[in-house]
Amino acid sequence: MPIFSATQTTRTGFVSTDIGLEDTSESFGLPATADFMFALMSNDELEQLGQMKVKQLKNRYNDPAINRSFIVGVDRAKMKLYDVENTAQNIVDKGIEVENNDKDPYDKFSDFKV
Repeated sequence: MPIFSATQTTRTGFVSTDIGLEDTSESFGLPATADFMFALMSNDELEQLGQMKVKQLKNRYNDPAINRSFIVGVDRAKMKLYDVENTAQNIVDKGIEVENNDKDPYDKFSDFKV
């Protein structure tokens, strides 16, 4: 049964532009026992665009380096999250930043010829 919970960051994590597991407040027991953790981050530029950054901090179910961080749109009046186009993404996978271009980085079969 999935259980969702929220936690705060430390004072240094609150002003940080790149939150990590070490920025979890109170005990480090929460990151040690959680199966999946992510952080929602924002800054002035993202707020003006109506966007938020999601960073995957821990994942016991999959490789945490895949889709490590990505951008989602946010309607702050309703706190509703929605997908944004690939051109708005700043996707970082396994430490390699994907350039924004017209080609979908997840379309692995586009170069095959039939």
